[in-house]
Amino acid sequence: MSNTLIAPACNSQLPCQLTGSFAIQLLGSITRLSAWLEANNYEAYDPFDGLSSRPLRFLTFNRKFPQQVLQQAVRRFPINVRPLLGIPRKRSTKGMGFLTRAFIRMHQATGDEIWADRARSATAWLLEHKSVGYSGACWGNHFDYRSRGFYLPKGVPTVVWTSLIAHAFLDAHEHFGDDQYLAVADSACRHIIQDLGNKIDGETVCIDYIPLVSTQVHNANTLAASLLARTYSFTGTAAYKILARKAIAYTAQHQNKDGSWYYAQKPDNRWIDSFHTAYVLDCFKCYAEGTGDNTFEAVLSRGYEYWKETFFLEDGTPKYYHNKAMPLDIQCSSQAIDTLVYFNDTDPHNLGLACKIAAWTIQHMQDPSGYFYYRRYSERIVNKTPTLHWGQATMFSALSGLYKIVYKSSCLL
Repeated sequence: MSNTLIAPACNSQLPCQLTGSFAIQLLGSITRLSAWLEANNYEAYDPFDGLSSRPLRFLTFNRKFPQQVLQQAVRRFPINVRPLLGIPRKRSTKGMGFLTRAFIRMHQATGDEIWADRARSATAWLLEHKSVGYSGACWGNHFDYRSRGFYLPKGVPTVVWTSLIAHAFLDAHEHFGDDQYLAVADSACRHIIQDLGNKIDGETVCIDYIPLVSTQVHNANTLAASLLARTYSFTGTAAYKILARKAIAYTAQHQNKDGSWYYAQKPDNRWIDSFHTAYVLDCFKCYAEGTGDNTFEAVLSRGYEYWKETFFLEDGTPKYYHNKAMPLDIQCSSQAIDTLVYFNDTDPHNLGLACKIAAWTIQHMQDPSGYFYYRRYSERIVNKTPTLHWGQATMFSALSGLYKIVYKSSCLL
């Protein structure tokens, strides 16, 4: 991959004050991150892997509250204590899904076959690490997880993981023209329809988060809908379109008056954050593109404007919540960049904000060794844990998408 760069002309889509230096900064960041991932065999930690500590897990006596305390303590402690607790670095399925998308984007931008080889290798790994015992392709965590509402054993799939990974297979199908990748996404849709329940709400439904219990979450529901809709655009399977519309309609009818969405409708889930909102926005757009149904255009427009006006400070700092910035979380950065790039076709002036966020994140959250920090609590207190899907993979995916659009704008020659 060449790193010979010149400042682009001012008729580029990018703000002229960012173009030359930012292009160099962007490519350098991607290069350092890629090298770090290769050196570490694509293995790192996860924010929620605290129950993988065998000594401390034993002391929870398999009870809900102690398990929650252990998981959250490991997640929130400002120093990475996992090596002391015996928690190993691992590859994660969701991380490899995001990396697949990143590799494809880098191949699209550069034409370098190394990225195509890495994308194919990542999809092969994902096929080897599917969850077993279900009606179609699906993926879960490599660790046990305890949320407020449910316990999720290792390997049990979530619709969030499954949908995001299946989207990576659709990317591979579109890019490589190989129908085997489409077959995987089609299989994942069968899993959603046959293995997951849904809550009926009038003429709408909310697709469950996991197969174990009935759990409704807006970003999970819409991610499932987006996969169904996008797969429908290739297969024409009517059942996918019908369920996708009902699911999108559920989240549409629960949009708040200001354009926002709660994480979920239950009273203890009514917070509003940046990256889950961005997931929902991506899914509404994907649904419309996949089905040609523009019924929810006004809902999407209100939500996008609310998100763009609410979650970013003037210098590009991405806020976590709608009413406060802290903690400064790497997932807020990565998803914001990715969503802005995705919406660039309908909002061509949003690249300035995407570049600001990327520049801020590279400056304040990237370690000299190449990986990105998990969270920044203040100027001095930084959780430097190297997480895989939550940070390295999502940032690689986001930065590669931005790199591709910068490249196409003749910013890199």
